[in-house]
Amino acid sequence: MAHSHESNVKRIWTVFGLLSVITIVEVALGIVKPDFLFKTDLLKLNLLNWIFIILTVVKAYYIMWAFMHLEGEKANFRWTIVAPLVFLIIYLVFILLMEGNYVYDVFHGSHYKWIF
Repeated sequence: MAHSHESNVKRIWTVFGLLSVITIVEVALGIVKPDFLFKTDLLKLNLLNWIFIILTVVKAYYIMWAFMHLEGEKANFRWTIVAPLVFLIIYLVFILLMEGNYVYDVFHGSHYKWIF
C-alpha cells in the first residue's frame, strides 16, 4: 500500500510540475513579448499567438491524460476521447482566426469604430 501511495504522490507532483512550467512559460512570454515572435507572422497570426495556442493544447491534453486517467486505457478508447477534442480545438482555432481576420479587415480601413 505504501508503494501505491508514494507512486500517486510522485505522479501528482510530476503533473503539477509540468503544468506549472508550461503556465510559467506562457505567462513569461505574455509579459516579455519578444519582438522576433511578436512581429513574425505565420498564416496571418504572429508566432507568439501560435505558441500560446500550442502550449494551451498541450496543457489540455496533459490534463485529460492525467486527470481523466487516459494513460491506462487502451489506445482505441483513448483516441475516441482525444480525437474529437483535437478536431474541435483545430476547428475552433480556425473559426477564431478567420472571424478575427474578417473583423479586423472590416474595422481597420473603414469609417466604423470599435465600440466593444
